[in-house]
Amino acid sequence: DKLEGLKTIAVTTNGINLTRLLPRLKEAGLNAINISLDTLVPAKFEFIVRRKGTNLSSKATVLILAGMCLLYLQVNCVVMRGFNEDEVLDFVDLTKDLPLDVRFIEYMPFDGKYCCFEILLGHK
Repeated sequence: DKLEGLKTIAVTTNGINLTRLLPRLKEAGLNAINISLDTLVPAKFEFIVRRKGTNLSSKATVLILAGMCLLYLQVNCVVMRGFNEDEVLDFVDLTKDLPLDVRFIEYMPFDGKYCCFEILLGHK
């Protein structure tokens, strides 16, 4: 039963459990998804999620599956100096073949109590 008056029901996720949960979420009315994806390189992806054996190709599968199942799909990518700035055009290329938007978002420069301004791409 859809909630009356709601046009969009969305979730933001890193996508790790999305393949398993997507059918139930879709059934519950989910029609938009934001996936956090900062790299398309498998080794970098494992480093970011801090889980050995996490398969980037499963994340690509999630992107394709979510794109086919949902009305709106957005990828949020944080561009970081020395880490993934060389992948910006690869992310843009994703929009050619898949029904999704890529949004380059700002890095939140906090690591516990300390700021990490030196990795911000636009920061000088």
